[in-house]
Amino acid sequence: MAMLPLSSVLQSCYLGRGTAGSSKSVACARGCHSERVVCGLRNVDAVQKPFYWNGGNFTQKISSTPYGLMVVAATAADTSVIQTAGQVSKYLFRTETTGLVKVSVDKRNSKYGVQIQVLPSELDGRLGELVMIWGLFRSDSQSLMSLDSQGVGTSNKQSTVETVFQSKSSGKLVELDFELSLAPFYLSFFLKSELASEVNNSEIKSHRKTNFVVPIGFSSGHPAPLGLSFLSDGSVNFAVLSRSSESVVLCLYDDMRKEKPVIELDLDPYVNRSGDIWHASIDGSLPFVGYGYRCKGATAEKTEHVLLDPYAKIIVDYNPPGEGFNLVPRCLGQLCKKPAFDWSNDIRPNIPMETLVVYHLNVCNFTKDKSSKLPAQVAGTFSGITEKLQHFKDIGVNAILLEPIFPFDEQKGPYFPMHFFSPGHLCGPPGDPSSVINSMKQMVKEVHANGIEVFLQVVFTHTAEGASLLHIDKSSYYYLEGDMGMKSGNSLNCNYPPVQQMILDSLRHWVVEYHIDGFCFVNASFLTRGFHGEFLTHPPLIEAIAFDPLLSKVKLIADFWDPVEKTSKEIIFPHWKRWAEINSKFCDDVRNFLRGNGSLSKLATRLCGSGDVFSGGRGPAFSLNYIARNFGLPLVDLVSFSSREVASELSWNCGEEGPTNKNAVLERRLKQIRNFLFILFISLGVPVLNMGDECGRSSGGSPAYCDRKPFDWNALRTGFGVQTTQFISFLSKLRTRRSDLLQKVDFLDEENIEWHGSDQSPPRWVDPSNKFLAMTLKADTGEIESSTASDLPGHLFAAFNSADHSESVVLPPLPAGMAWYRLVDTALPFPGFFSEKGTPIEDGSATYEMKSHSCMLLEAKRTNG
Repeated sequence: MAMLPLSSVLQSCYLGRGTAGSSKSVACARGCHSERVVCGLRNVDAVQKPFYWNGGNFTQKISSTPYGLMVVAATAADTSVIQTAGQVSKYLFRTETTGLVKVSVDKRNSKYGVQIQVLPSELDGRLGELVMIWGLFRSDSQSLMSLDSQGVGTSNKQSTVETVFQSKSSGKLVELDFELSLAPFYLSFFLKSELASEVNNSEIKSHRKTNFVVPIGFSSGHPAPLGLSFLSDGSVNFAVLSRSSESVVLCLYDDMRKEKPVIELDLDPYVNRSGDIWHASIDGSLPFVGYGYRCKGATAEKTEHVLLDPYAKIIVDYNPPGEGFNLVPRCLGQLCKKPAFDWSNDIRPNIPMETLVVYHLNVCNFTKDKSSKLPAQVAGTFSGITEKLQHFKDIGVNAILLEPIFPFDEQKGPYFPMHFFSPGHLCGPPGDPSSVINSMKQMVKEVHANGIEVFLQVVFTHTAEGASLLHIDKSSYYYLEGDMGMKSGNSLNCNYPPVQQMILDSLRHWVVEYHIDGFCFVNASFLTRGFHGEFLTHPPLIEAIAFDPLLSKVKLIADFWDPVEKTSKEIIFPHWKRWAEINSKFCDDVRNFLRGNGSLSKLATRLCGSGDVFSGGRGPAFSLNYIARNFGLPLVDLVSFSSREVASELSWNCGEEGPTNKNAVLERRLKQIRNFLFILFISLGVPVLNMGDECGRSSGGSPAYCDRKPFDWNALRTGFGVQTTQFISFLSKLRTRRSDLLQKVDFLDEENIEWHGSDQSPPRWVDPSNKFLAMTLKADTGEIESSTASDLPGHLFAAFNSADHSESVVLPPLPAGMAWYRLVDTALPFPGFFSEKGTPIEDGSATYEMKSHSCMLLEAKRTNG
């Protein structure tokens, strides 16, 4: 199949005869009859030289592949098919006079052998000597490579390389050998018969009147999979999607420290393009270590930059001296197979949702502080997490949620990703990017071995401004500014098929290669947007993830926080009974209640698992509850700052703004912190702890993400750190011990819960001045009455007082032989404010005095008598 010439594609840059300039190309002298010409490389860099041809032209290739014969659909009906075997690539051209020219390329004896055969039908009427005029190029047919040959002088000033055909029984034949160091490149040629009567007819070209062009050391490749892949025949396949590019150049590096690629290889749109995917394969034995792309026409102002493959699995930072950070980030894909890793004996914990206790952390900030006492190469990395596994076990955590670990814009933070298929270098040891990959895998394996799952926060709704996707194909991946009110030009069109496929591919990659147990999707409401920004009731991406045979088996969590606009955008999320959600209503309603402004009914709804959100086929286990998170005020600041600047945080400073030495204020703040933690763990749903809240990490009253400080491990040994971590550990064990009431898959039945006022009358739900609520969680009454076991779980009675005065609470009556034991009273001093075994209520009193701004938990147990 004859194709359009490369030079024609590149705005038809034809060269005329007699162009000025001297030639450094050499060839077999006229009349030379050697059967094979051997060429080596004098200078691998392409040099602009005049040449005696009119551009290039590809035929359709019938390529050998690891799957046997592959016939690519032709675009011309008169194309013949030639079978091929082994590593021999064969091409068949049709000439202007409907004749045929066959070309075969094979690799043997550390050389590439090329055989050009002109079939006898083409020789009819042409009795003269047949000569092949040829040359080599890579990225531009006008830029020829400087050649030398064995025992041959230089050619004339026309810059042509001429080789005489040899007569064989099957036709005219030319054989050429090329050193491996030359590859990859294009061989471009046309034919000339010396004794033809008319000069215009002396040249034999393709039926499109262009040169014959054959790739050496590379082939058309395959459009799938996207990214870099290694084939069983030893070749390396490249594939990148770019609908808007007029041309794509594959850039290859033999040294990552070099500013410019050693080879730039133009991809022919008629051979190296299938639909919107550009692809090529090269010999895997060639000495290249890195790669990227130049995309011409996609974003004109960035065509001079080498762009990172969006699907690259191993990336290397590439920052030549003098480059500004306002340019496209200089990253390259590493041209190597994934590093070996031994996953043997790794078992996914597969922890049920209702039993999870999640700890939300930033990989770098978790251990990079000197107080972690870790070696410099370990602090702030994935390995640092494994060194601190005991901390998670001490507080009862069985899942860690990592802030985004993708490469990101370091000026804006991890919620502005540059790439989706590899961990960022900041999270791993310095040096080889493969060590970062293996350090993360080792972390996951060791965390799993300790019964803890690993979740990733992921951002697929937008990218940083320097992401390669913006410059490879903005029209395919992004919304246009103005679509349905889109304010950012970096917003990904998530439900557009190419973007949807990329997101699915990325998620599967993390599950398969890194054994990730779940994902938390930041700005999840944006995932419901359609092609033009409209909201969809059945967004295909969310549905595809929910029913994907691989992804549906991991935890899927929707988080509605928008890091761009710094607000939460709550919607009715299409969950297909598979998706859990970060419950911001829980956060808001608990904060409001404890500062004295919330309604009792909203608090009751959150305590019972947020049935207003998670009914309809899900249940309380799909609610991930939190009090503080990495955006907004941390826990200690929620009770210390409440100025107008942080009004949206629904915080209360407990009587004085900021740091204070007043004991009354400090005691009130300590009670409030305990109250927050108590409600978080006593409520149905999954509690989510925020890194540093257990040791009093403060941002100085700033809700900004950039003001988050590293974890201070010394603070765990302070009085606050000790009592808070012990309290969290107690609450985690309580949830496990009383899983019958606190770890529910389904909502509580009406007969299993009873609401009270302070005097055992029904709560005053609509009275805005009432700031007290109590509830009784009832265990199975039949089991209690029929059993004599003293440790059989009984009812739980919880009370919540956000008023600034005490309440005398009438306790619910119990059957004979049962008594109330106090497990928690947040108003009592440490260590007495919580007890695993429980403290019996004195003298079996029917009332209990609750202090202001406090919470209480009682458990019914059998008495010894």
